[in-house]
Amino acid sequence: MGFYHRHILPRMISGGMRNSVMTEKRPRIAPFATGQVLEVGLGSGLNIPLYTNAVEKLYGLEPLELLCRQSESLALQADFPVDVLTASAEEIPLPDNSIDTVVSTWTLCSIPDIEQALTEMRRVLRPDGRLLFMEHGHAPDANVVKWQKRLAPVLKSLAGCDPTRKMDDLIAGAGFRISELDAGYSDGPRFIAYHYIGEARPA
Repeated sequence: MGFYHRHILPRMISGGMRNSVMTEKRPRIAPFATGQVLEVGLGSGLNIPLYTNAVEKLYGLEPLELLCRQSESLALQADFPVDVLTASAEEIPLPDNSIDTVVSTWTLCSIPDIEQALTEMRRVLRPDGRLLFMEHGHAPDANVVKWQKRLAPVLKSLAGCDPTRKMDDLIAGAGFRISELDAGYSDGPRFIAYHYIGEARPA
């Protein structure tokens, strides 16, 4: 991993995740997590203060070491234990059927092997567990999709983000049953503004 991915990209991610749209939407997911929780893409820990005392323990998965370090202060302030795992979502270092809730907010667009990562999330979830997700991705409008495809190589290069992923299909294809879904545009440029917000359970 080069200098850009070790030092520049984590700072871009940390700053970008604090924008007004994400700050407004973030409370729609984390407060509903319960039990043993795995957050995929912990980042700098911005979801940590939003979790409630229904969380018994939080495992925060984050492959970028700088972001793991940035999350430490929020992790120490939590009312529950937080175990930060410096690892990738394609190989989650947790046992089968050990997690009650998996949380993913604006993460699935950036995982290189998204199918493998979702398979891993399903593996670690208990049979009655839940995947809570909030992701941006493939829009329903042809003109927007055209721009998503045009800009995807640039966004992948700069931020590791693929805006063309149809999140509901990917989640369902990994063996989940989507039980709740709210999809639509948020404020901002439409090529990155179409959101999938919902809950899925192992099928």
